[in-house]
Amino acid sequence: MKIALFDFDGTITSRDTLFDFIKFSVGNRKYYYGIMLLTPIFIAFKLKMISNHTAKEKLISYFFAGYERNRFKNISDNYSKNRIENIVKKKAIETIVWHQQQGHKVVVVTASIECWLKQWCKKNNIDLIGTKLEVKNNKITGRFKTRNCHGIEKVNRIREKYNLSMFDEIYAYGDSRGDKEMLELANNAYFKPFQ
Repeated sequence: MKIALFDFDGTITSRDTLFDFIKFSVGNRKYYYGIMLLTPIFIAFKLKMISNHTAKEKLISYFFAGYERNRFKNISDNYSKNRIENIVKKKAIETIVWHQQQGHKVVVVTASIECWLKQWCKKNNIDLIGTKLEVKNNKITGRFKTRNCHGIEKVNRIREKYNLSMFDEIYAYGDSRGDKEMLELANNAYFKPFQ
């Protein structure tokens, strides 16, 4: 048995889906206004004063805290079904299909929020491991239910879901520092393979 692990943003796609999803959901005007207000958060993150996890939670909270679960799900499903196809890289999809034709298990392992990738992954017969949002009283809180699926957390979540000793070969594809540990896990690691 063989398994192929793919980062999503920047590896399979030509852009970061977090910002693309926000713009898709709220429109250009609200998006740019919010980004302007959140500039101190981005500066604090760049200066390593706050973590990736914290910065991302604050971004999600600003735009989506208080959304009813079904409203957020409908927006996410719409994005997943109608937008993602426009931003995927042809070579990445060809590689995914090749793995599937060889009978390999294909998994997207991403820091992105699972709900806006779920329908795309389901349609393409790909397993999904991502960051999960917290829901309380049927509303998005803006906080995460899991750790941000980035860096070593990618490996933790992979090991939590799969017994890797069952696989005689592990492929991994990534494009950033957040994929380093996942790439180190693989027999066959590919950094920025679809540029």
